[in-house]
Amino acid sequence: MIKEDADWKFTTISDLCARAAQVYGTRTAIEDGITLTFVELDAARRRIAKAMIAAGVNKGDRIMIWAPNSWRWFATALGLVSAGAVLIPASTRFKGGEIAELVKRSGTSMLFSAGDFLGTYYPDQLKAETTAALRQVVVIGEARGTEKDWDSFVAAGDVISDTELAEREATIAPDDLCDMLFTSGTTGYPKGVMYGHQQCLKGVDAWATKVGIREHDRILVIPPLFHVFGYRAGALVALMRGAVFMPHLTFHAGEILERVSSEKVSVIPGPPAIFHGMLQHPELDKFDTGSLRLGITGSTVVPPILVRRMRDELGFEGVVTGYGLTESGGYGTMCLADDSDEVIANTAGKAAPGVEVGIMCKGKLLPQGQPGEIVIRGYIVMKGYFNDPEATAETIDAEGWLHTGDVGHIDTDGNLHIEDRLKDMYIAGGFNCYPAEIERILSTHPAIGIVAVIGVPDTRLGEVGKAFVILRTGTSATEKDIIAWSRDNMANYKCPRSVDIRTSLPTSAQGKVLKNLLRDEALQHA
Repeated sequence: MIKEDADWKFTTISDLCARAAQVYGTRTAIEDGITLTFVELDAARRRIAKAMIAAGVNKGDRIMIWAPNSWRWFATALGLVSAGAVLIPASTRFKGGEIAELVKRSGTSMLFSAGDFLGTYYPDQLKAETTAALRQVVVIGEARGTEKDWDSFVAAGDVISDTELAEREATIAPDDLCDMLFTSGTTGYPKGVMYGHQQCLKGVDAWATKVGIREHDRILVIPPLFHVFGYRAGALVALMRGAVFMPHLTFHAGEILERVSSEKVSVIPGPPAIFHGMLQHPELDKFDTGSLRLGITGSTVVPPILVRRMRDELGFEGVVTGYGLTESGGYGTMCLADDSDEVIANTAGKAAPGVEVGIMCKGKLLPQGQPGEIVIRGYIVMKGYFNDPEATAETIDAEGWLHTGDVGHIDTDGNLHIEDRLKDMYIAGGFNCYPAEIERILSTHPAIGIVAVIGVPDTRLGEVGKAFVILRTGTSATEKDIIAWSRDNMANYKCPRSVDIRTSLPTSAQGKVLKNLLRDEALQHA
């Protein structure tokens, strides 16, 4: 394991790649239709970095990748940061107008785009002014028209010598930016979260240690690489720990279960929706899930019942949960791999060494047990929002605390309990209602597989709860049944006043239920 070598320190991502090749050598690094060893991955990374230099990429240039999960996505990211550029990952769900805005806001100079994906040739979506603003559009796949294909782009770098590459790499400092991940933009415009090489690597290392990633693990990376759960907690952690990175294209429960069965996957990181989907599959019992060792979830509130079902029905030896956000590199707190089931099911664990997590209200830290806004301080906190000092100052206070906008409390053992988003809370008849708490309770109903709760207007109480439910396979329940059960199992003000039973819910590419769409729909109906 790289971190055990006391003579080697985390510095830059390019140094990590070279060190991984030295330590892990000809062991398998990636399986994605082809197999790459750690030595071969490093060679590909170096060749791509040379191609960046040959294309005129300078240190600090912003370069966007707008493509689905693949080994080429990861190798391109490693290559561009090795040339001193800054990675801008873009969601494959974005359309041409959204990419135009992102290119403009980030100052992107080069775009690596998907070719044909999900029935669309991605460069065709680009606006003329966007293409004109870019030095080059490179297609990861088969190119058409004026775009250059990825293989040709990489080959053009063969004119750059090893000495030139070494000189460029020597200019990259541990504190330099490695990427800017843009927030989802649920309010206002997306904001670019600036993150540095060393803080990224330190965060990945601390996270991998806490959850228990091992050499030779086979990590199926389902979350998109444009998200921290895919890029850092999937691809980079595999590179750091000598595990196998297995990218997955799109979320489909049957395909995931088939890969687990046939390719002996041992680790799956991802939001709860991934595991809910696997559990909901009508033929779950037909798949061999005996290879599963570790399930890593978080990204949103995790119902305790899900943790138990992941163990009992999917067969995970261990399940860990945690808490983090893009502005803290995707990290914050994490359970230990050997924590008790009670801790794992009911908390998000403790902060890593060098990181502080507190609960604050009106600028003052609160004692243990009292709920308030979760705040984070330490090396994992972003360097700020790109070109937005006002938003940065609103999010990181003068004492260095990152204000998350999430509600929680810390128990007497120091474990963080997540209660909800401040913005998701609604008030029913004067009582504060936290949807995440209500969802946790509803998740224990024997027929409920997935649930999302929102507040909707009510003429008498101001707001009341509305639950959107997907039933477990092979079960049945009516709206009346669920409301009656709720009245027997939670305070009256928490009970949803209406239940919408569905076969699917709108989700983001990261697997989170898009409550803003549910709210919009409910308001239209109202």
